[in-house]
Amino acid sequence: MTVATQQSRAAWGGVARDALGEGVLRIIGIRSIPVAVPFDTTERWAAGSRRGLVSVLIEIDTDEGITGLGEAPAYPSAEIVLAALRWVERFAIGEDPFRTERIARLIDVTGTSNHASTTGPATAAIDMACWDIVGKACDQPLVNLFGGPLREEVEYLHYVPAGPPEWMREQAVRGAAAGFESFYVKVGAADQATDVARVAAVRDGIGAGAALRIDADGAWSPAAALRALRALEPYDIEFAEQPVSDQNLPEMARLRARTGVPLLADAASRTRHDQLDVIRQGAADAISADNVLDGGLLNLKRSAGIGEAAGIPVVKQSLGELGVATCAAAHLIAATPGFPCANQSYGRLLADDVVEDGPLRYPGGRLRLPDRPGIGVRLDRDRLARYAELYQVAGHEYGFAEPPGGTEPPA
Repeated sequence: MTVATQQSRAAWGGVARDALGEGVLRIIGIRSIPVAVPFDTTERWAAGSRRGLVSVLIEIDTDEGITGLGEAPAYPSAEIVLAALRWVERFAIGEDPFRTERIARLIDVTGTSNHASTTGPATAAIDMACWDIVGKACDQPLVNLFGGPLREEVEYLHYVPAGPPEWMREQAVRGAAAGFESFYVKVGAADQATDVARVAAVRDGIGAGAALRIDADGAWSPAAALRALRALEPYDIEFAEQPVSDQNLPEMARLRARTGVPLLADAASRTRHDQLDVIRQGAADAISADNVLDGGLLNLKRSAGIGEAAGIPVVKQSLGELGVATCAAAHLIAATPGFPCANQSYGRLLADDVVEDGPLRYPGGRLRLPDRPGIGVRLDRDRLARYAELYQVAGHEYGFAEPPGGTEPPA
């Protein structure tokens, strides 16, 4: 028996002993640091834009010297995530990080489950870091703890930022040349002709065989959505993401019945409870799911089970994640049925990252799972310090609050 196997069995055995009242690992501290990381191209959607993303990295320390990494995208802001972390960390300190479900239930007692979209990122970061600790203690990558790999790689979308149609076509061509097979475009412009021109340009750049997903971010009224989807139908749209308001599922269900374009619920599908409502009302052909907004990695697995039971696919949504959160979710996706389509990632837009070796690589449009224990990534301390300073100096310029505008990409 190897030393690693002995350590792994000892760790799992420790959990059993703990049930009898004996201690194993204990959380002794949680450290957090907000960072701002630039995009190489400004992101634009119907209601806003941003030049980069803000995220909160956390490190959970244990009494055995094992440290776990977690990440909370700054939704709706870093200040709110940090405040939520300060509130919920007291329910994690002193706990055994193996008991992720117990910690989640302790946090829910405070009433955070009623405000999942606000407190979810903080809770999810703690959950993520606990799973990183468990993987390191067991000397296993997370995919093995989530059921073992069904796939060695996870497919992601190539995000084509909004801009002049010819420029977007060039970006799509580059993505196709890099091996991506699924593409993502924001729609919901002030005039339908702009949306059609952009989507047509991207379809021309990627060819007939690739998947093309559009996202209106709920910008259209039901009537406008129907007109737009009929105009875009010739471009073979894989999914139209959140074409109408997430607050009006009956209208989304009626739209679905009248269009030939499959609909993907996103803002209407933040938590498992929301997903059940979408399915009951027949409002979408696919649902988005996110461990960040629903408070934990196992909740993402539960979402996949809900989708599988309903016979509809699930895709991983992203608010904008760095390498820590992206890889954590990739481990779970790789071990879980129900993710047949490409998942969302901001890797295409990121100019850098805070993990060693910089931005993640997606050869052929796929992310290969790290094979080190836990999440399998390490922080680059120099990058972390650089982007922590950028957050302190100009973090407000990179978050969700920036209004529409900014400089258009070069034509």
